[in-house]
Amino acid sequence: MPLKFFSYRQQLKSTMEKTRPLLILYATETGNALDAAERLGREAERRGCPVHILSLDEFDPSSLPCEKFVIFVVSTTGQGDTPNSMKAFWTFLLQRSLSRQWLEKTRYAVFGLGDSGYQKYNFVAKKLEKRLADLGGTAINEKGLGDDQHPSGYEGALDPWMSSLWTTLYNENPLFFPKGLDISASGIKMLHPPKVDITYLDSHEVHPQSSAEIDLKSFEKEIVRSRTMLSGNKSSDKSKPDCFLKMVKNQLISRPGCGKDVRHFEFEALSSTIKYEVGDVVEILPGQNPEAIDAFIMRCNLNPESYIIVKHRSSDDFPEDGVTNVPINLKRYIELTMDIASASPRRYFFEVMSFYASAQHEKERLEYFASPEGRDDLYQYNQKERRTVLEVLEDFPSVNMPFEWLVELIPPLKTRAFSISSSILAHPNQVHLTVSVVSWTTPFKRKRTGLCSSWLASLDPNQRVCIPAWFHKGSLPAPEPSLPLILIGPGTGCAPFRGFVEERALMESNPAPTSPILFFFGCRNEENDFLYKDFWALHSQKGKVLSEEKSGGFYVAFSRDQPQKVYVQHKMREQSAKVWDLLSKGAAVYVAGSSNNMPADVLAAFEDIVAEEGGVSREAAVRWLRMLEKGGKYHVEAWA
Repeated sequence: MPLKFFSYRQQLKSTMEKTRPLLILYATETGNALDAAERLGREAERRGCPVHILSLDEFDPSSLPCEKFVIFVVSTTGQGDTPNSMKAFWTFLLQRSLSRQWLEKTRYAVFGLGDSGYQKYNFVAKKLEKRLADLGGTAINEKGLGDDQHPSGYEGALDPWMSSLWTTLYNENPLFFPKGLDISASGIKMLHPPKVDITYLDSHEVHPQSSAEIDLKSFEKEIVRSRTMLSGNKSSDKSKPDCFLKMVKNQLISRPGCGKDVRHFEFEALSSTIKYEVGDVVEILPGQNPEAIDAFIMRCNLNPESYIIVKHRSSDDFPEDGVTNVPINLKRYIELTMDIASASPRRYFFEVMSFYASAQHEKERLEYFASPEGRDDLYQYNQKERRTVLEVLEDFPSVNMPFEWLVELIPPLKTRAFSISSSILAHPNQVHLTVSVVSWTTPFKRKRTGLCSSWLASLDPNQRVCIPAWFHKGSLPAPEPSLPLILIGPGTGCAPFRGFVEERALMESNPAPTSPILFFFGCRNEENDFLYKDFWALHSQKGKVLSEEKSGGFYVAFSRDQPQKVYVQHKMREQSAKVWDLLSKGAAVYVAGSSNNMPADVLAAFEDIVAEEGGVSREAAVRWLRMLEKGGKYHVEAWA
């Protein structure tokens, strides 16, 4: 089939008289909602409908009533939280001054991305749809709920939802899609040009760093420059690391050979002073395997010595900001922005690959993967096996994609977030992390490891490796010393609470009294993964912050040390009188750890305790805990 490129601007100009661009607004945390929004946009454009895709933090919410049709694609993060890019928009929508007729001329459709393994599955999409309806908006289509647990991921729900949406819009006004609904009948496959332009320069045209060892200031500029080019936006403080860290301790704290590799890391600042509070989160930009980088460059026939300037076509109208027009070494750009040996490519990557495959059998297989019929097989080949970009390219050797497409489509190298497990008061200018080195086996028995955790575990503290880091607030606000605490942190969920206990122990010498801490920890075996055993024992001694004499306590659930499995919720019920005593004295609850079943099981245990010890019905206990959460005294930080 012939390959044709067409200009978005030309298409937009020719169809503006027929229809306004379809507005697609998205809110994403990991990039999946953006992928879904772009897929919707591509499918609409293929049918002749111009689109305008914006992140919710780029959209003026006061102009929403001026929009006749709007599609929302929103993800749910953590325990039902809105993505950061949606927070300001959502706050605006909640204003009481907005009338019930505010959106009476606006029709909307909502697609949510979530994980049914979480308690508040697709909570953001559900509450957004309700609020839009409350403000007078009319739904074009029933909301779609994408589920990570589906055999085809969120696309298992997106495909039928999108088909239904296009049919509804077309039946209402055929001019929406001048090319009709069935675009497969034309026989011509079309491909947009890539969204990025790349200018290449030889090394003699720029002034590369002369020193073999790049100084921190130059490294910082490279990070800002590359990540600003990647986003296509003007440079911002978000691109610039808060500081650079060096590792000073890499300690295995689980028993060697037990099947779990849990590390205690300690870092010191190389640059500006570290600033954080207990409960905060640090994000780290991981390094990539040099061998994988070299293999990728060779596979794609790239020149590692060349310099590039990456510009997004959509940002042509933005003035130069002195960052995005400065060349960067091609190899450094790949190292700092393109996740070539960890993340799996998206479905569109396979579609674009099909246009550049010279071998017919590869072309046909790629076209099948990109089709609705091949969706499930693609999911098994790609997502389930966690194929990397490099592996996929090596599986299709006849594909020769332009670097512009690779820059656009390869998943960005993302920072990884970790709960901080130290107090800055106890360890000035240091930050400690408790990290489980992620590893698993795929359905086809291939060993996989987490990029950042395995990279950190491989670092030698004696080597000066510069680690870019960003600090920010998490879901666990730092508590006042006078606030009683009930902490539940099985496994590496104990990480933030190590900092809590360190800080409150330091405050014991202050004139003002500190309130007690009741801590429930859990692990599999006392001998294998009792993390920080000596630390907890020290602070549980008579008169210490976790001691019973202080009305606190430290209780451990070893789930595999007896025939009957015992978890933290069981230990909570055993100490129900103590738990209720602290709750009735105004204690705050903090829960951290795995997002699977633990947060829901812990909440159910609290409901039992409040009902039994408080002498109220189960329904009243549920309402009481809900009020505790609304009052800012029930906090959960969970991760997959």
